[in-house]
Order: sequence, then C-alpha cells, then structure tokens
Amino acid sequence: MQREGASEAAQAGSSVLRGIGLMCVALVLFSALDATAKYIATRSGLPVSQVTWLRFVSQCALVVLTFGVLALPHLLYSRKWTHQVARSFLMLGSTMFNFMALKTLRLDQTLTIGFLAPFVVALLAGPFLGEWIRWRRLLAIIVGFCGILVVVRPGYANFETGMLFAALGTLCYAVFMLLTRYLSRFDPPEVTIFYSMLAGVFVMAPFAIAEWVWPRDAFTWALLLSTGLWGGLGHYIFILAYRHAPATTLAPFIYFGLITHTALGYLVFDQLPDEWTIAGAMIVIASGIYLVHREHVTAMERRKTEEAAKSTSS
Repeated sequence: MQREGASEAAQAGSSVLRGIGLMCVALVLFSALDATAKYIATRSGLPVSQVTWLRFVSQCALVVLTFGVLALPHLLYSRKWTHQVARSFLMLGSTMFNFMALKTLRLDQTLTIGFLAPFVVALLAGPFLGEWIRWRRLLAIIVGFCGILVVVRPGYANFETGMLFAALGTLCYAVFMLLTRYLSRFDPPEVTIFYSMLAGVFVMAPFAIAEWVWPRDAFTWALLLSTGLWGGLGHYIFILAYRHAPATTLAPFIYFGLITHTALGYLVFDQLPDEWTIAGAMIVIASGIYLVHREHVTAMERRKTEEAAKSTSS
C-alpha cells in the first residue's frame, strides 16, 4: 500500500512538472509571436490589419490541417455558440490592439501592462461568474494597478498611444479569459480554439484586402505565416499545461513570460527594460502571486467546509 501511495505521489509530481514545462514552452511561443509581430510592424511597413488577418488565417489553416476537413462540422458545433462568437471578437480585439501597441512599445512594456489581465479577471469574476472576491484580494488588485502606474507614470513620462492600445488589449483579453472559463463547462477545447479564430478570419478580411501591401520578400512571408504557428501552437500547449497541473500551481509561472520577452527584446531589437518597468513589474508580480495564494487558501477552506458538512450529514 505504501509503495502504491508513493507511486501515485510520484506520478502526480511528474504530471505537475510536465504541466509547468508545457506552460514555459507556451510562454516562449507567445513571446515569439509578439517579437515577430513587432518586427513586422516596425520593419516591413505592412498595415496592422493585414498582419492581424494573416495571423488568424495561418492559424486557421494549421487547425484544419491538424484536425482534418471532415472534423469541421464537429468543430463548429457548440452548445453556446453566441458566447463563442463574442469570445472570438474579443480575441480579435486583443490581438489587434496588442499588435498596435507593439509598434511603439518595447516587448517588456507591452507584457507588463498585459499582466493586468488576471487582476481584471478577478474583479469581473463577481458580476460575470458570481465569484466575488474578499478584501485581501481586492487589496492585491489595487497594488497590482499601482505597479502598472509605475510603468506608465502618467504625468511624468511622455504618453505613448501604445500604452492605451496595450490597456485595451488587456481588457479584451481579460473578458476573453472569463468567457473561456465559462465555456469550458460546455464545449471541448478544440471547439473553443477553432471559434477563437473565426472573427479574425472573416471580419478582418475586407480591411486587410483594402489596405493590402505585398510583402517584399520570402522572409517577410515566412514571418507573417509563422504568427499563426506561434499563436495556435502556443494556445494548444497552454491548454495542455492545465490538464497536467492545477491553475494555482501554474499561475505564478505566467510571469516567466517577462524573462522570455526581455530576452527576445534584447536579441532582436537590442532593447532592455528600464528601471521603471522593472520596478512596476516586480510590484505586479508580487501582488499577482499573493492573489494566487489567496485563491488557493480560499479553495482549501471551501474544501474543508464541504468535507465537514459531509461528515456531519453521514
């Protein structure tokens, strides 16, 4: 019995490590997506509408090749298709605003502002999902917002429109995550992944075609088409990570993205974060980790209450 228990514990530990590894791989792919988008936006002269559209078209082609054309009816069947469509538009908004922000901001700046998403999710989870927060987590959210203010420094630093675009992209992504959590109760992951691309493919098509600029060489084409690979594969591995490890375990590792974004920012663009971005990011990360800790404590208290109620009733 002891050997069986030890074996189960070892398997559980191995699964958690696999989930953490997958999360880190997904974050590397997301960093590659942002770095590629920034490179295209700043050095190719292509309009954002075209880059955004090709990002979704290439990802859609990748998904169809992966699952097969015959799987399309299955991928289109959803028990909550109106919510899936709304989520798809939010994905489009998040991607487009992020690409617009990357034209003027460093990779680390864009990501640090994007770290606001979990805090916005925690705030909106009450009215959207009935998951209301207590005062400790509300305080952590306020501290997190203060960290972003350190990065932006309103009134002291020159205002970059990219910061506004990054904030709008973060808001879209936060509501996108809430809908993802809601839809996980009704639809399988492959359906949600497929629907997430549709608004980008069809809504952006007329804008991309109207503003179309032919890429000047094969390298630019390769970069454009690779955006679908980085984004699609990254989201798929991201979902796989949560199958191997609980959300509370994986949440702090999201901040590993700051390392990968900073590394690519230096290697590709010779850019390093300034002291304000580093200070603000540390504040956001600390408050985010505390927020995860409080969620874990709340979950443990709820589990103990449920176990006590069961033992009393029996």
